[in-house]
Amino acid sequence: MASSESERLLSRRVSVSVVVLLVFVALLVIGPRLVAVYVDWLWFGEVGYRSVWGTVLVTRLILFVVVTLVVAGLMSAVLVWAYRSRPLFVAAVSSKDPSEEYRTVVMSRPRWFGIGVPLLVAVPFGLSAQASWATVQLFLRGGGFGTVDAEFGHDIGFYVFDLPFYRLVLTWLFVATFLAFVLSLATHYLFGGLRLSFKNKTQSQDQEDNRVGDRTRDRDEPGAGVSALTRAARIQLAVLAGSFIALKGVAYWLDRYALLWGSRKEPTFTGAGFTDINAVLPARLILFAIAIICACAFFAAIWVRDLRIPAMAAALLVLSSILVGGIFPALMEQFSVSPNAADRESPYIERNIDATRQAYGIGADRVEYRDYPGVGTRPPREVPADVTTIANARLLDPNVLSRTFTQQQQLKNFYGFTPTLDIDRYSIDGELADYIVAARELSPNSLSGNQTQWINRHLVYTHGNGFIAAPANRVNAAVRDASGQSSSSDSGYPIYTVSDIASQAVGNQIIPVDQPRIYFGEVIAQSESPDYAIVGAGAGATPREYDTDTATYTYTRSGGVPIGSWINRLAFAAQYAERNILFSGAIGPESKIIFNRDPATRVEHVAPWLTTDTNPYPAVVDGRITWIVDAYTTVEHYPYAQAGALSEPVVTDPDTGRTLPREQVSYVRNSVKATVDAYDGTVTLYQVDQDDPVLAAWMSVFPGTVRPDEAISDDLRAHFRYPEDLFRIQRERLAKYHVNEPREFFTNNAFWSVPSDPTTDASGQQPPYYILVGDQATAQPSFRLASAMVGFNREFLSAYLSVHSDPDNYGRIEVLQLPTDTLTQGPQQIQNSMISDTRVASERTLLERSNRIHYGNLLTLPIADGGVLYVEPLFTERLSTAADGSTFPQLARVLVSYREPGTGGVRVGYAPTLAEALDQVFGAGTGRVATAPGGDAATAPPAPAPEPAPPPVVGAPPTAPASPVSEELTAAVLELNAALGSLREAQRTGDFTTYGAALDRLQRAIDGYLAAGGSLN
Repeated sequence: MASSESERLLSRRVSVSVVVLLVFVALLVIGPRLVAVYVDWLWFGEVGYRSVWGTVLVTRLILFVVVTLVVAGLMSAVLVWAYRSRPLFVAAVSSKDPSEEYRTVVMSRPRWFGIGVPLLVAVPFGLSAQASWATVQLFLRGGGFGTVDAEFGHDIGFYVFDLPFYRLVLTWLFVATFLAFVLSLATHYLFGGLRLSFKNKTQSQDQEDNRVGDRTRDRDEPGAGVSALTRAARIQLAVLAGSFIALKGVAYWLDRYALLWGSRKEPTFTGAGFTDINAVLPARLILFAIAIICACAFFAAIWVRDLRIPAMAAALLVLSSILVGGIFPALMEQFSVSPNAADRESPYIERNIDATRQAYGIGADRVEYRDYPGVGTRPPREVPADVTTIANARLLDPNVLSRTFTQQQQLKNFYGFTPTLDIDRYSIDGELADYIVAARELSPNSLSGNQTQWINRHLVYTHGNGFIAAPANRVNAAVRDASGQSSSSDSGYPIYTVSDIASQAVGNQIIPVDQPRIYFGEVIAQSESPDYAIVGAGAGATPREYDTDTATYTYTRSGGVPIGSWINRLAFAAQYAERNILFSGAIGPESKIIFNRDPATRVEHVAPWLTTDTNPYPAVVDGRITWIVDAYTTVEHYPYAQAGALSEPVVTDPDTGRTLPREQVSYVRNSVKATVDAYDGTVTLYQVDQDDPVLAAWMSVFPGTVRPDEAISDDLRAHFRYPEDLFRIQRERLAKYHVNEPREFFTNNAFWSVPSDPTTDASGQQPPYYILVGDQATAQPSFRLASAMVGFNREFLSAYLSVHSDPDNYGRIEVLQLPTDTLTQGPQQIQNSMISDTRVASERTLLERSNRIHYGNLLTLPIADGGVLYVEPLFTERLSTAADGSTFPQLARVLVSYREPGTGGVRVGYAPTLAEALDQVFGAGTGRVATAPGGDAATAPPAPAPEPAPPPVVGAPPTAPASPVSEELTAAVLELNAALGSLREAQRTGDFTTYGAALDRLQRAIDGYLAAGGSLN
């Protein structure tokens, strides 16, 4: 008795231990997920979008439960059917039967076998299904586009909202049916419904087989080495196999629609071509019919014992898919389409052109094409729009000046700026001008020493301080000696407009900011440690957050999740694996924790159905620093529209240069503008496109999350920019889809290309650039995003694209098309011409001895009623062996280039200021335009210079002088031009003998030019 009692006690203890262990393991597995769900619930409640979180969560849970139960029910039904129809065994079939042991285990736990195995198989289906919540919601709430496809006549909404759901369900059914077939096969084998016969079967074993009841036994083609099936097994397997083939038939039917975005004709065009419509489409209809016949053949096996019928049907389907689905289209493509491709494909190319224009918003309703000669017809100073354009020509490059901002406006080591600054426009004293803008953010990665201690990192250094802006077209003073041999160290730098705590205190903010503290931003979120800060009143009443060297601060707004309760403290301690959150005495009842501080991340969280632009930017809106985030609705498959990547490649490994694959889209709209308050993190979504059916569907899924267009304030609307990511993909499409004629489209002859970036050594396309130009109708400043375009695989300028960001004409794209019978140099050619100019080349050699040279944006500006002006700033940075980054770029020179009317030659200006460079190109007086209000007054020469004649034009005869010129001077100018041309040719060939002779010739030409009365000043 004692022994039995001890055994029961030991057994009970073991059972308790096992239960405790299982509970502990479950907590380890499920606990972090539950904590994450609770933290998300708190965060979404704090930002006011808990309805979004709840809708997504409920949709995921419903999908998981429904799909899991349906699949599990299917599997369970299959197993129960197979189990109940098993043969009746009188005794063990053989002592060597390998399935006997497993059969015994299953028979001892039939419920686990009938319920546990189906659930185990179904759970992955549920997990996969819950990730497709967006597809299901769009299917339920999606509407129509009001446009039909050119082949089947279905509304585009069918392809965007319905078809993805049908294909998703079909995929689930495919896999579920296949697994059900495998489970059924295994069950029948385990219980004798499927048995293998062998040649050496003994008579006794055969007699044992005959004792199987005739009620359940019905062998099909028994014999040595052939599988034997009972009638019940044959019926069940036939039903499942027939269902699988029937689903394949449905797949063939749906695959017809996928032809509309197929890539058989890539890179010529996207969508179904002649072969697809006349060979592949009929082939899929034939295969659909054959698949249905094949499925019927499998179902016929329920009554017909001969399994050769479904086997032959399956072979017919495979053979047909090869002959009809593969070989026939290939033969048609080779012998019918290829010899007459232009004529055959023209109707389908036209479909591709129309659909792509609709999908990317580059149709006639948004794009205006104008012929542009490429050669000026009037002096710029006589064209009112050009006066505005030149006065606002941007000299500061946001890609170059981040370190300059950091060195001059950082204030403290723990502040910082984004690697690439931003451009926006502001109206100061009634004058609209574009500015280089940045937020002075907290840079957690710059903390050092004791600053990295937990309480300092997360409770003291919590926020940035101020908004910095600098006029984009001026610097503090011109750099006269760019080599640095004279006192020019304080020249060539931005003129800062600062709105921070210090300027707020003295009341001299040019751009007024009510709250300059920045708790949310791009740099703040780049922390190497977990991104969070604990703010608000702590256990004591004394403020602890660093504000200035003489003051501390306590966060006062509603943003942030309360962390005063022990439940929340425990949750966040587990979330960040940080025990200090539990035990720190600095955390009080009124404390809050702020996290998810990146503006784009916050928008993506509250609107997971949107794709955010890669470049949020700060703006002062109604007195508050606000991050503006452009957001897109996208579609993966739009019939006949060419697909492309919305964002630039992301380099994941600097050493190998490997990049992340970019998501391909074939429809995009910038339908939402989002704002994130830099102080309290408030996220607001605004609808800016009333005609986007994708946005309409999502607004139906999440009602009340997107505010109407009427809710946008005038101040906010004035800072909307046309987004770069959208413009990039639109210009790539316009490079091809500006062509109207299908046959011309097929030849690629009229295509354009995005020019390579001439300012960097790395290969890549020239990025679009924001500029402030004069409107041709009103001469008022117009803020635009622009890009030059060159010929297909060429470098000559072919077009100029610009899109309006002004509220009145927002999103309107203008395309200036240059003639094809004349050649206008493109950005890369102009860059080569400018840097090979003798003045530039000689000074560059001097500069490179002690400086690092940075070329800024090469801007292409249409001026002079048909001309093209190129403007490029040149920045220098003193070489230094110090590792502290104490050197930073300064604007040293300005290069301009302009094609001379009538001669085709190119004039190059090179000077410390834009005004001087323009005078060199256009003659005296034009530079004064650049010193107009809003121009580069700070970089203008200190006193009016004499009016010099323009320099000789390389490669063209001299222009007619304003006063008579002697024949000797004219001949000297021609010889000087010829000598310069010989020198450049010698530089290109690298022949030192020729180069020396060219230098001698140039010197003689210069001497002759001076002797004839010319001047080099």
